[in-house]
Amino acid sequence: MAAYGTIPTSSGGSSMEYLSRAKERIKSGLGTRRPWKIVFNFRSLGLPAGFSDALGRIRTNVAYFRMNYAIAVLLILFLSLLWHPISLIVFVVMMAVWLFLYFLRDEPLVIFHRTIDDRVVLAVLSVLTLIFLLLTHATVNILVSVLVGVVVVLIHAALRKTDDLFLDEEAAERGGLLAGESSPQP
Repeated sequence: MAAYGTIPTSSGGSSMEYLSRAKERIKSGLGTRRPWKIVFNFRSLGLPAGFSDALGRIRTNVAYFRMNYAIAVLLILFLSLLWHPISLIVFVVMMAVWLFLYFLRDEPLVIFHRTIDDRVVLAVLSVLTLIFLLLTHATVNILVSVLVGVVVVLIHAALRKTDDLFLDEEAAERGGLLAGESSPQP
């Protein structure tokens, strides 16, 4: 039997290595979320001047706090499923999928040599999570909890002032915030 030497054959430390890598991925993956202290800064709350100001705030805040908002909606959904054990099991399995495909990825997701945008991954995972949870016959509970989560996110995004947020240009362009602007080239 030939030994190629590129695949490690010792299995003693592999589980510890895996746990160490998972721990690092969790730290780096959750590092993209904004500090909750900034999210809940009450000095940054205020009523928008008008409807267009509210829409601008929502767009900016959703781009800036995307990870925090996803965590908040998932937490509300989790809390609503505590009285539905089958739905809770499905939710935990889907949460593991969320962790590996959205929260803990170091690099962009590539399928069939195509790079998949984070927004597409977020949308597909959201739809799949809802479909699988709806198959557990907790439909009303799930829909109400997701609706509550979305309303909470929209209210926060509309009330949170954007003056103290600093988006990097690449993230702003991905969020569609600099669509008509062009930056000077050095």
